[in-house]
Amino acid sequence: MKLLLLDQFSDMGGAQHGLFDLAVAIRDRGWRALAGLPGHGELFGRLEKLGIECRAIPCGPYHSGRKSAGDVARFLAGTPRLAGQIREMETDLGADLIYVNGPRLLPAVAWAKPRAPVLFHSHSFLYPGPIRSLAGRSLRRLNARVVGVCDFVAEPWRHWAPPERISVIYNGVERPADFRRGESAGPPRIACIGRIAPEKGQREFLQVAALIHEKFPGARFMIYGDVLFGDPGAQRYAEEVRAMAAALPVTFAGWVCNVFDALASIDLLLVPSAAHEATTRVILEAFAAGVPVVAMGAGGIPEVVSHGRNGYLASSVEEMAALTLDFLRKRSNLSDAAEETWQRKFRLDRYRQEMTDLLKRTVGVSVSNNL
Repeated sequence: MKLLLLDQFSDMGGAQHGLFDLAVAIRDRGWRALAGLPGHGELFGRLEKLGIECRAIPCGPYHSGRKSAGDVARFLAGTPRLAGQIREMETDLGADLIYVNGPRLLPAVAWAKPRAPVLFHSHSFLYPGPIRSLAGRSLRRLNARVVGVCDFVAEPWRHWAPPERISVIYNGVERPADFRRGESAGPPRIACIGRIAPEKGQREFLQVAALIHEKFPGARFMIYGDVLFGDPGAQRYAEEVRAMAAALPVTFAGWVCNVFDALASIDLLLVPSAAHEATTRVILEAFAAGVPVVAMGAGGIPEVVSHGRNGYLASSVEEMAALTLDFLRKRSNLSDAAEETWQRKFRLDRYRQEMTDLLKRTVGVSVSNNL
């Protein structure tokens, strides 16, 4: 099988980790792939090391979250050029399938009028507006198959694609074979891990930290992460977060290449994400590490966190602080249930198998046929 892989970013966000994990399975099955990515970020280099040819494509830059009028104008102006390059890559490869890892690319794929079937992988909630409308009309025109990382993310596309062409496949993560959690000694360590951006909730994390610090001054807080995708708005947000943390016992630990290095040293993970968050990969990684999670019960998060069983769900900053304080006082043992959830639902081998089976079905190959 020959696959054209398209992504709207080449920095390593959650969606790009999903593409890389799938690319490993593609290589292991002996399939051929060509990847089109904007810029030459970390994903570009990782895919090349797998033996996958990569080409730079024009896509962006755009702001994260809601798009400005300037973003929309650049998006429309750049579509014909991008479509031409997609058409060229499809022809050069003789692609059996085009895998689209982000909605911004869909109008250009539709403009290219590909011969190969299209699979769109939806990792995040896209706000109503011109970009979602363009992407939805493109899906309909392409008769594309859609796979969402959760029901919450998949739901908006049901207006544009028939139910039999929409699937939900949750992400999977792999725990390092030598992973060991550190001994819980000294003050409790509470962390927020992920890309620094308003939708990831570092500001809310600090609001929770301030409430906890009043009642439990011995607790220590860590923020792991950095600004990605060259977003100047996120850079300004990061500066505001640092200023807000000045009076609190907070350590900015920066980006970690292996998230399990961070998870090994903490007692509790807080996930104060915005209401449009998907399932967020770091929760699955915390489950694999046996780290308890307190998360905002919004977006797709309740699809993976079962309140009181493998984690806690909060509806506000105040409730997140109260649940965290309750955990610190009682030290509820959620680690075993969290790890069991990972073993049963969110292992990487399960994700790769379900995704490659879907790729075969999209092309029209029997899933029992080992190509």
